[in-house]
Amino acid sequence: MLDIRKAQHRGKANHGWLQSNHTFSFGHYHDANQQGFSDLLVINDDRVAPGQGFGTHPHRDMEIFSYVLEGALEHKDSMGTGSVIRPGDVQMMSAGTGVRHSEFNHSHEEPVHFLQIWLVPGARGVQPRYQQVHFSAAEKRGRLRQIISPGGEGGSLAVHQDARVYAGLFDGSAETATLDVGPDRHVYVHVARGSLEVNGERLSEGDGARIRNAGALRFGQGEGAEVLVFDLRPHELPTMPQ
Repeated sequence: MLDIRKAQHRGKANHGWLQSNHTFSFGHYHDANQQGFSDLLVINDDRVAPGQGFGTHPHRDMEIFSYVLEGALEHKDSMGTGSVIRPGDVQMMSAGTGVRHSEFNHSHEEPVHFLQIWLVPGARGVQPRYQQVHFSAAEKRGRLRQIISPGGEGGSLAVHQDARVYAGLFDGSAETATLDVGPDRHVYVHVARGSLEVNGERLSEGDGARIRNAGALRFGQGEGAEVLVFDLRPHELPTMPQ
């Protein structure tokens, strides 16, 4: 059974240069019923105006990844990393013992639209690291491509947590996929754009769904859909490790 959270119920922030939708409580948006799910703490759907962005700020003991949908996002950090993230790229920053970074719209003409997602780590005080991998549209077309995993399997990005993330593109009745995570896992589905059916339930852009003891999930009937699927430990709320 899907516990669906519709896009219009998300928290909203309008900072002029930044338009953001918060799936879970974040910043000035607080909802006691939306404090994350399993080890998934944050999904922010951000649109940043040309030439604007987030100035240098610190993070610690968090697994943070960015998934760009449109435009280009420029990243710089205290590890000496500098990069530009474009559609198809997935960036993962393990903050660990502490890192400072900035994120700006790389363009002075076009907006950038991206998801920033936080996962609670399985251990505190790890060595900070940065990863970036490009996944082509062909790798995700009509299937769920693993983009994040604990050991970086199959060319995915490694995360310090018992979590796996998949990305897929679905359009038309011929493009279908099944993901069987087993009965002892929880799943969160986030539709980044378009719409599709998950186990017969239609989800549209910005919608999310909690699925407890997930088992097998069927994805299909997409209409320009791009979806992220989180395979997570079977507990309810994020908890920082001791």
